[in-house]
Amino acid sequence: MRVPFVSWFSFILCYLLYLTIYISVVSGQCREDQQSLLLQLKNNLTFMPESSTKLKSWNQNIACCQWRGVTCDEESHVIGLDLSRESISGGFDNSSSLFGLQHLQNLNLSFNNFNSVIPSSINKLENLTYLNLAYAGFWGKIPMEISQLSRLVTLDLSNSFLLVELEIQNLGMFVRNFTKIRQLFLDGVTISAHGLAWQAALLQIPTLQELSMVYLPETFANFRNLTTLNLVDCQLIGMFPQRIFQMPTLSLIDISYNNDLHGFFPEFPLNGSLLNLLVSNTNFSGQLPNSIGNLRHLSFLDLSFSQFNGSLPNSVSNLTQLVHLDLHSNNFSGSILSLGMCKKLQSISLSDNSFTGAIPANFEDLVNLVDIHLHNNFFTGMIPSFIFTLPSLHEVHLSNNKFEGQLYDFINASSRIQWLDLRGNHLEGPIPISLLQLTNLHDLILSYNKFSGTVELNMLSKLRNLTTLDISYNNLTIIDASTPLTPFPLFPSLSSVSLASCKLTSFPQFLKNHSLVHIDLSNNLIVGTIPHWIWENNFLMHINLSYNYLTDWEKPMLNNLSSLFILDFHSNLLHGPLPTLPQSAVYLDFSSNNLSSVISSKIGKYLESTMFLSFASNNLQGNIPETICNVPNLKVLDLSNNSLTGTIPKCLIAMNGTLSILDLGRNKLSGTIDFLPGLCSLRTLHLNGNSLQGKLPKFLASCATMEILDIGHNRIHDHFPCWLKNISTLRILILQSNKLHGSLKCGGAKSDHLQFEILKLDQVYYQDRVTVTSKQLQMELVKILTIFTAIDLSCNKFEGQIPEGLGELNALYILNLSHNAFSGRIPPSLGNLKDLESFDLANNNLSGNIPTQITDLSFLSFLNLSGNHLVGRIPTGTQIQSFPADSFKGNDGLCGPPLSQNCSGDGMKETPSPASNSNVDTKNSIYWNFISVEVGFTFGIGIIVLPLLFYMPWRTRYWKFVDGILYHTFPQLDFVHERRGGQSYSILRWKSH
Repeated sequence: MRVPFVSWFSFILCYLLYLTIYISVVSGQCREDQQSLLLQLKNNLTFMPESSTKLKSWNQNIACCQWRGVTCDEESHVIGLDLSRESISGGFDNSSSLFGLQHLQNLNLSFNNFNSVIPSSINKLENLTYLNLAYAGFWGKIPMEISQLSRLVTLDLSNSFLLVELEIQNLGMFVRNFTKIRQLFLDGVTISAHGLAWQAALLQIPTLQELSMVYLPETFANFRNLTTLNLVDCQLIGMFPQRIFQMPTLSLIDISYNNDLHGFFPEFPLNGSLLNLLVSNTNFSGQLPNSIGNLRHLSFLDLSFSQFNGSLPNSVSNLTQLVHLDLHSNNFSGSILSLGMCKKLQSISLSDNSFTGAIPANFEDLVNLVDIHLHNNFFTGMIPSFIFTLPSLHEVHLSNNKFEGQLYDFINASSRIQWLDLRGNHLEGPIPISLLQLTNLHDLILSYNKFSGTVELNMLSKLRNLTTLDISYNNLTIIDASTPLTPFPLFPSLSSVSLASCKLTSFPQFLKNHSLVHIDLSNNLIVGTIPHWIWENNFLMHINLSYNYLTDWEKPMLNNLSSLFILDFHSNLLHGPLPTLPQSAVYLDFSSNNLSSVISSKIGKYLESTMFLSFASNNLQGNIPETICNVPNLKVLDLSNNSLTGTIPKCLIAMNGTLSILDLGRNKLSGTIDFLPGLCSLRTLHLNGNSLQGKLPKFLASCATMEILDIGHNRIHDHFPCWLKNISTLRILILQSNKLHGSLKCGGAKSDHLQFEILKLDQVYYQDRVTVTSKQLQMELVKILTIFTAIDLSCNKFEGQIPEGLGELNALYILNLSHNAFSGRIPPSLGNLKDLESFDLANNNLSGNIPTQITDLSFLSFLNLSGNHLVGRIPTGTQIQSFPADSFKGNDGLCGPPLSQNCSGDGMKETPSPASNSNVDTKNSIYWNFISVEVGFTFGIGIIVLPLLFYMPWRTRYWKFVDGILYHTFPQLDFVHERRGGQSYSILRWKSH
């Protein structure tokens, strides 16, 4: 039984009683005329009582200054009236009693549905400083009488023009008397004036601090001679009026780059005058109407990066004057056959949609085509060869579709093609010789297909203008027939080359004579030594030699490469000490080699620009130097799977708030996890597989963006870190195989928004990995999925009951609590983990029945409840019976399939569940809590309230104490001491301004 806090309870009771008395003294009075006007207003208004929170409480028996929504001054005049959101639908006109409240200063009628004009008698409220009629259902012309309210500081007439139209006819006359106004909101209000007239009118208000005119009004549709409407990047929001698209005079509409602007196309009129229609980078949506074919003069149509959907209407074939068409990044689908009649097209972009089917044969009629962008769709079939013969074509982008089959030779290829991008398809067979006819080609990108055969680089020697060559990730074999004695470069303009996965066995010699910026020779069969001539290129920014068989490098390596940005040598056979690292490099990856040395203490001086540094999976030894904390921009540091010893530098975890990913796992580190105070920005911390001791530092709770915490396989001796509940982003927790002990009860640890974003650095990805025990196997999860979540607390000494709160972690895929000392029942709430795939509670002290809620885990592919004290029948009629008997062995009280032990007639009895005992405790707890409240209340009345009533000295000191609290809590209150009937009173009143 808990002892109640009687004194605090009594104090709060008396405090509230005092406030009640104060309110009644200060504002309890209400002038009869004011109350009569308000009651008359209520009786005349039409509103729904069930939706009202203010009007329905107005009662003759209560002083009006105590009514909700009513504010009075010291003399009991009504100075404020708030009837917003009262579902009022009528009863407000020029005869309203509201206009008799001559002292009214604040009036709020917003968010109702008056369905009338604004009464012109509103000018009688001369003292108004705040008037809010926003979204109140008023329509028609705004009365000019509002302009007579010269004391207004705030005026809000915002309106949803989609429902009703609210109009100001003469803005200059309307605002001329507003000499004190600071806030003016005219959202959605139609203003019958030109832009220059708006400017002149608003300049009359020198006090104006805040002006809002969002939700573009249909004012422009009233300009009968308007030919050009350009509202690019104006931060427009709301719905764009359809009437504007139907104006007969407009030849150009450009509302691009208004990302929060919504709208739909209307039915376009016959013989529309539009020549240019641009709504790119907006939130326009819906299907193109068939009437778009009425815009027969349209030459420029840009709908890119919007939300349009559906198929292209057949009437698009009527747009015979179309020169530029951009439908990039929408949700269009279906066929593009109708575009075959647009014979003046010069540029077409259909990328990032869902168009299907092969390119129609009548595309050969598009003789004026300059650019074609069709990538990231679902086009299938073979690429028709006529595309390469269109005489005006400059660029061909057909990447990331489903084109298949061979790319056949073609004749009469266009000499103007400069860019050919066919990457990410299913093209096969040899690269056609016809490509050699494209002598003006600057960019040739054929990567990620199934091209096969042998390519001699000399075969491409006619492409003298080539700047980008990417034929990586096919089934090609590249032969470089050039020699170091070649007097001229094979491709004199080449700046970027990617020959990844092309079965190269040595460095192509033609690279020696180039000032290349980008070199990618990854995933080949290159063996031996990296030649020194690669480092003689002062323009080199990106080099990738990963996944080869390189063993060492000619010296000097990385000498004076001031331009190098990305260096990727991972997954080779490099050995020896670490090289001197280039100061300019942002990305350095030497992982998965045989490098063996200590990390230089000067490393902090080398890496001024480095953001990504990985020496993982080598044979590095010695300590981690503290100078690594001096790398100013480091975001990812991976030193895992080496032979590093010593302690973790205290400065490393905080790292001045720059480090996002720290992986020191699978080393020989010892000592405690210590830190220096600072800002923690870690998202991933891997310390798995070391010999770390001591406790988990609570400092990690300040890592508010932590998503993966892996400290498994160490010697941590601590309780469960309940402070982890403060890290709302945590989604993978690995604490397995430590010396953790105690209960998991943490008072409501919940994480309900688990998310992850793999670090992307200039198209190079960090592949995060964790090792968890799932399905009784050690699993290394590489490049973790964005929705993957796991908790592995196995092989510790945790005890007590499994918290019910675990059932709230509904994003879990893996839950492993095995090999601990958990007792009690399996919480039924774990049945809420609908995405759970691996569930391991083996080798604990769990008892009771298997909860039937576990049968709701439809994605469960691994279950282990063995080695516990579970009893009763295994739930039937579910997939649980599909798990092997080993999943339930070691529970002598379990019966039923898949176990051989039958439950029927064997005399087995299910033991009473611990929950039944807890129910008794719960009832007792509720009873005594209830009793304690009653006792506390009575006791408080007896020792506090009664003395206050009968013992004058205590009463005087008590109320002075309360007065002091109120005075400091509400400094805007004045204490007025009055003497009435021989008694002294302290009265609180609002200070007058």
